[in-house]
Amino acid sequence: MAQMNDELYEVEDMDADISLKEELVEEAKNFAESSNWNETQRELSNLKRRWKRIHYWESDYEDQLRDEFESALDAVYAKRNEVYKEAQTIKENLVKRAQELAQTDNLNKASKEANELMDEWKKAGHAGRETDDKLWAEFQAARDIFYQRKHEAWEEMHAQFDEAKKAKEVLIERARELKDSTEWQKTSNAMKNLMDEWKSIGHAGNKVDDALWHEFNDARQEFYTRRNEHYDELSRTRSENYAKKRALVEQAKAVADGGVYSRENTEFMKQLSNDWKKIGFAGREHDDRIWAEFRAANDLYFDGLKKMSEQRQQDWKSRMMDARNKKVELINNQKRQIERLQNDMFGLVSEATMADIQAEIDDKEDFIDELEQQISDIDARLED
Repeated sequence: MAQMNDELYEVEDMDADISLKEELVEEAKNFAESSNWNETQRELSNLKRRWKRIHYWESDYEDQLRDEFESALDAVYAKRNEVYKEAQTIKENLVKRAQELAQTDNLNKASKEANELMDEWKKAGHAGRETDDKLWAEFQAARDIFYQRKHEAWEEMHAQFDEAKKAKEVLIERARELKDSTEWQKTSNAMKNLMDEWKSIGHAGNKVDDALWHEFNDARQEFYTRRNEHYDELSRTRSENYAKKRALVEQAKAVADGGVYSRENTEFMKQLSNDWKKIGFAGREHDDRIWAEFRAANDLYFDGLKKMSEQRQQDWKSRMMDARNKKVELINNQKRQIERLQNDMFGLVSEATMADIQAEIDDKEDFIDELEQQISDIDARLED
């Protein structure tokens, strides 16, 4: 009876163990992998330990269950290997990209990509410990090269920043020395040259570059503000000068067009020229043109005055010649009369009559002398 009970208990134990194994087979078949393969590995190892803890009764059915259990685990491992392979491919590509970045010349742009590579590495998953360690060593080695080069470039860049800062400080002092200048064109050219130098220097670093620029530009703008005020005032003055000269042109034209060549008008025209000289520059775009107008009005008047004077001179000469000719004619007439009187004296006996005739001849000769003197005066005046 006891033996029967033992056999019964043994069968019950076997059934319980087989039931446990069936549960583990189902659990293995329905195994849900974690996104973290380390955790998945722990869970798979736990399944194996639980399987090993169950007694083996050496039944064919148990062998069948073991085969199903191992097949289910193999399927999980096969899937894990696919994930590992995919992760390995991703990480190999990331290593290659990191090695390429390590040799790039554009380190600033590459910094963002280097950070993105690390983010991608973290998301790539596991490729197996040995593969992960190997690929990580290669990946990190490339990153170390990149960051070492970046550090060296950073140090070189900051050395250049210091040089740029010093150079810009020199330009700031030069701009401050020029800001109060009144040599507008010369200083404008100098300020332009300073600006060209500023652009050629390069960056002095974000911390100081804006402040340096404000100092430099403030000095420049102080000069340009004063220069613009000067030119604005100059423009106003030139506009006023232009208006004054325009008024003189209109007055000169009025006199010239009037055609009256009097002493008063001549003095007035001369006074206009004197007034013109006192006015000053009216601007390059106006001065030459309005001067030409003024000069034309003056030329018109004084050419007319000259022609009138020449005509008057000619008229005077004509009158003088007429007067001279009349005097010559008068002299000739007196000489003819003297000759006739002298002829009349022949044959006369009366001394009184002869004396009278001689007195008349003397008067005519005196008159001829007077006329000849007048002719001589006329000739002298005509020769002047």
